[in-house]
Amino acid sequence: MQKEFSYKQFGNLQFSKLALDDSSLSSINDHIKILFIPKNAIIQVDFQEFNMETDALLFINPKVILKPCETIDGQLIHFNRDFYCIEIHDQEVACDGILYNNVFEIPFIALDAAQSREIQEIIRDIQSEMENEDASTEEMLRTLLKLIILKSIRIWKQQHQLADNTQQADVQFLRKFSQLVEQHYKTHHRVADYAKLLFVTPKNLSKKIGLLSKRTPNDIIKDRIILEGKRLLAHTAMTVKEIAYSLNYEDDAYFIRFFTKHTGLSPVSFRKQF
Repeated sequence: MQKEFSYKQFGNLQFSKLALDDSSLSSINDHIKILFIPKNAIIQVDFQEFNMETDALLFINPKVILKPCETIDGQLIHFNRDFYCIEIHDQEVACDGILYNNVFEIPFIALDAAQSREIQEIIRDIQSEMENEDASTEEMLRTLLKLIILKSIRIWKQQHQLADNTQQADVQFLRKFSQLVEQHYKTHHRVADYAKLLFVTPKNLSKKIGLLSKRTPNDIIKDRIILEGKRLLAHTAMTVKEIAYSLNYEDDAYFIRFFTKHTGLSPVSFRKQF
């Protein structure tokens, strides 16, 4: 099901191997997404396969490559920025909040039984509301969407021991680092570049990132570059040299060595595999 309100788009799809094909997902490639995934489902996110140990929510930015491998009873909510816009929402619940700008980890929210029931009830409310055609439908859908995001942020903070108000500065710093990596990974490849943008020393940046991630800032930056290389190799006809240049590597041989070292495959081998 999908609703359109002028330029605003909002939809809900059953997420399962049988119900979806590549064209269904490619048609909403530019949409922001929330995916409810049941326990024991297997999905692929940006070339990584995950076997879900609990019911979970996944928050997905545009362009992320998503595939149901062994999945039934999943639910995918998708919407464009015109429907839910960062300019009119609080930073934390906006599209640039920590759930949608988290370069530290794949943004899964594990749900216990009670939390899962609560989220599934909201999804059922969304499905029921999409059957309506009255003047309040758009705002009701937006309210239900915001409710899922708010509840998920609360769970995420509790799971990462960041629920205390005294730690809000740490959360905001992590969110800002995520935003900067996403904005500048093509041109800024060094930790010192991001430390400068954040007005801290590289050492202090590493210490702050260590509060949440086992990976170093350098790992996070390099992983984001590699991920973009994988996406371009798998889903465009760009040459390896063109991809290297788009990621600010003037020497494509250096990029090939860098990619091979981090993935175990050369760019050409990776493209053949996917």
